[in-house]
Amino acid sequence: MTTDTVTDVFEEHRPVLLGVAYRMLGRVADAEDVVQDAWLRWSGGDRTEVCEPRGYLVRVTTRLAIDRLRQIKARGETYVGPWLPEPYVTDFGDTVPDAAGRAVLADSVSLAVLVVMESLSPLERAVFVLREAFGYPYADIAAVLDRGEPAVRQLAGRARRHVEERRPRYEVDPARRRDLTERFLAAAADGDLEGLLRLLAPDARLVGDSGGKSRAPLRVLESADHVGRFLLGVARKGVPDLAFRFLELNGGPAALVLSGDKPDSVVQLDVADGRVRTVYVIRNPDKLRSLAEVR
Repeated sequence: MTTDTVTDVFEEHRPVLLGVAYRMLGRVADAEDVVQDAWLRWSGGDRTEVCEPRGYLVRVTTRLAIDRLRQIKARGETYVGPWLPEPYVTDFGDTVPDAAGRAVLADSVSLAVLVVMESLSPLERAVFVLREAFGYPYADIAAVLDRGEPAVRQLAGRARRHVEERRPRYEVDPARRRDLTERFLAAAADGDLEGLLRLLAPDARLVGDSGGKSRAPLRVLESADHVGRFLLGVARKGVPDLAFRFLELNGGPAALVLSGDKPDSVVQLDVADGRVRTVYVIRNPDKLRSLAEVR
C-alpha cells in the first residue's frame, strides 16, 4: 500500500473504530487515544498478511480498549458523586440506512446502557459491544479475543442477561423525546413546578454528574417532587447568558446548556409512556470539553 492508501483505508474505518472504543470505555478522550494507538500499529506494522483491513483494525482496537479498561479499573479511582459517560456526539445519518440498525446502535451508546455496562468485566463488555451493537458473529468475536467460540457465547449470554435485567425501558422515538425535552426545559426555566410535575413520572430520578468539580447533587434524586424542586432551585439561581442548543448525543436528543459561549451542562431525558423517567445532567467540565467546538 502507498502512504495515501494506508491513510485512506484507516480513515474509512475510523468511525467504526471510535464507536467500538467509546462503547468499551465511555470516555471520548480515552477512545480517541485507543484509536490513535491503533493507527500507529496499522501505519507502522506489517500489513502484507492483512486480507480484511476492517476486521484487523477492529481486532486491534478492541484489544487496546480492553487493556485500557483494565488499567482504569486497576487504578480504582474514587469518583465524587454519580458517574455518567462522557457525552458523545452521534449522527448516524446515511451511514446506517436501516432504521432498525440505527435503533440498535443508538441503544448501545445510550447513557442508561453505558452505565449498566460499567459493571461488566472487560471481556464481557467487548463481547457485548461487538455482538449487540455491531452484529459480529461469535466466530469472529472469538478470533478478535483469541478465545474459543463456546467461551465467547457464554460471555455473551452472561453480559446480555446482566444488561437486560438492569437497563431501564424508555421511548426511543427521537421526535417525541425532543418535544418533551423542549417542554421540560421551558417549564424548568420558567420556574413552573406544576408544569414539571405533569411531565415527570411519579418515580422519576435525576442523576447528576459533576465529578466534584461543579455544583450537582452528590446522590441520585428520587421522586418527581424532589426532582422538580431541585430544578426550580437551579432556575432561581440562574445561569448567566443562558442559552440552549439541541443536538444528538448518545443516540438521542439532548440539550447543551450554554453560559455565554461556554458549555455549562448537558441535559438528556429518558422517556417512557409520555413522561420523563430519568433526567441526566452532566456538569463535570472535563466531560464537556469535547462539546466546546460543536456547532
